[in-house]
Amino acid sequence: MTVHAHPDDESSKGAATMAKYIAEGASVLVATCTGGERGSVLNPQMDRPEVLADITNIRRKEMDRAREILGVDQAWLGFVDSGLPEGDPLPPLPEGCFGLQDPQEAAKPLIKLIREFRPHVMTTYDENGGYPHPDHIMCHRVSVAAFDAAGDPGLYPELGEPWQPLKLYYNSGWTRARMLALHEGMLAAGLESPYAEWLEKWSDRNDRGDKITTRVECGEYFSVRDDALRAHATQVDPDGFWFHIPLEMQQKVWPTEDFELARSLVDSPIPESDLFAGIREKVEAA
Repeated sequence: MTVHAHPDDESSKGAATMAKYIAEGASVLVATCTGGERGSVLNPQMDRPEVLADITNIRRKEMDRAREILGVDQAWLGFVDSGLPEGDPLPPLPEGCFGLQDPQEAAKPLIKLIREFRPHVMTTYDENGGYPHPDHIMCHRVSVAAFDAAGDPGLYPELGEPWQPLKLYYNSGWTRARMLALHEGMLAAGLESPYAEWLEKWSDRNDRGDKITTRVECGEYFSVRDDALRAHATQVDPDGFWFHIPLEMQQKVWPTEDFELARSLVDSPIPESDLFAGIREKVEAA
């Protein structure tokens, strides 16, 4: 089970890993906390009044298409997008939005989903949300609360039979090592790198590269990931930043998606190459 803040997050964070495990016979459920109702239109081709007027329905349709491409199941948790506050000082978050929920209360629909789907592995964001969007930070808090509570028979008996996932991972985003490898690969091939300016300013960014525990080889599914990203047409410019590095270059230079093991109830030596390391042995022995 992967838990994400908005539709499109599932396609930019761990999508190739999901596609790989589905191809190997696993079942994958994406839990989407909000509908992305307050998201901006980031693709100039979709920046039209009629799109903005119907953004809620359009983003749901985009999620349906991405789900089909990835081969996952998907469930909405039903919370309202907080939007990304801007300004100095930052304005207050909108009343009733996801970012203002009590994490223990907001975890209940996710606990119910865990007990119904019974995942062995969960993925979500780190305590900073991957980046400090209020919905991403709340997604982390809700995911951790649900992971801890879902297996406790003394908590929320009305939400179903207890089920304890065995491992919780945080998605790893853009580390300096990954960006530098792709940057140098582009230059070595005589191509212009889109990352030069980012790397010059990297000292201002938080880099959790040293926390990565698990690298999943999934380069052959990068095209599936990219197709799922393009399905979120309001959020992803098909001519934009995401697609500046040739697919073959990505598969050669950095063919993994990377994760940080946050909680584990099984033995699995670090570093890992499989989110189910330690679980496969436990299930087979049962």
